[in-house]
Amino acid sequence: DEEMVITISHLGYIKRTSLSEFKTQGRGGVGSRGGATRDEDFLEHMFVATMHNTLLLFTEKGKCFWLKVYQIPEGSRNSKGRAIQNLLNIESDDKVMAYINVLTLDDSDYINNNNIILCTKNGIIKKTLLEAYSRPRQNGVNAITIREGDQLLEAKLTNGSHEIMLAVKSGKAIRFNENTVRAIGRTASGVRGVNLAEGDEVIGMICVENESEDVMVVSENGYGKRSKIEDYRITNRGGKGVKTINITEKTGKLVAIKSVTDSDDLMIITADGITIRMAINSVRLMGRTAQGVKLINLRENSTIASVASVSKNEENEDIEEAGQPNDYDIENEAEATAEE
Repeated sequence: DEEMVITISHLGYIKRTSLSEFKTQGRGGVGSRGGATRDEDFLEHMFVATMHNTLLLFTEKGKCFWLKVYQIPEGSRNSKGRAIQNLLNIESDDKVMAYINVLTLDDSDYINNNNIILCTKNGIIKKTLLEAYSRPRQNGVNAITIREGDQLLEAKLTNGSHEIMLAVKSGKAIRFNENTVRAIGRTASGVRGVNLAEGDEVIGMICVENESEDVMVVSENGYGKRSKIEDYRITNRGGKGVKTINITEKTGKLVAIKSVTDSDDLMIITADGITIRMAINSVRLMGRTAQGVKLINLRENSTIASVASVSKNEENEDIEEAGQPNDYDIENEAEATAEE
């Protein structure tokens, strides 16, 4: 029942790789390759789960599918994976947007005391009991009714006592208690979570159970910062939110928000398939309105495609000193491996 890194590319290729294959590097490095991709494709999602877990997969049109982790094809760090369309009956114009790692669907206590919280790009939020997703169906089920021009963005598992934070592209975030969202049926369309200005959109949602976790935000030009969750006051659902990072021309727009602890690592994947993994505690805590520090040196015209927080690999504690850039040359990767 070992830990696996599940990666999914923009064009929908999925694979699982043992977490121990990725090693920690210093902040500000170039990164090592996290997967081979075809032209015009890039790695977009990353998820850590163990072999016996069930993945609930949610698509941008609001459908939910089930997949056991051991049913996902195994691949090396450099392999491309299998097309997700070959594993699930997903419509050709739909794609998977979010994954939830569920321990079991057989325990009635577990499924009746946990909720699935969904959020869409236009700021709609919805809460449904996990019990509604406990009967797997080959063709999937409707998880939320998506209105025209909207799409599902994120799905999270909560236990009734979580705080929800939504972040928007313009650099603001809103925090409210999940109790302000009542549980509704599986096919309903949800309620307003955040009030968006014209042209703005939600880029991510985090659900934090207690204030021991920090908020990590990353902008499109490779800047990021970590701040305490208590810096964000609790407001009512449907407000405009408060500033979470100072957006400038240098930082670019906000692209990701993650909940992290000191014992996590941060993994960043760029649009051209480069990954970097760094210790979260190498990024110091800053105030809510700060601009952040440079997390990755992006190549010209490259942008960040996906950000994920993963638990530290216990076997690999040889973390380089923070701030010592690791200039990892992708072309020489094979030689470097041979020398090791």
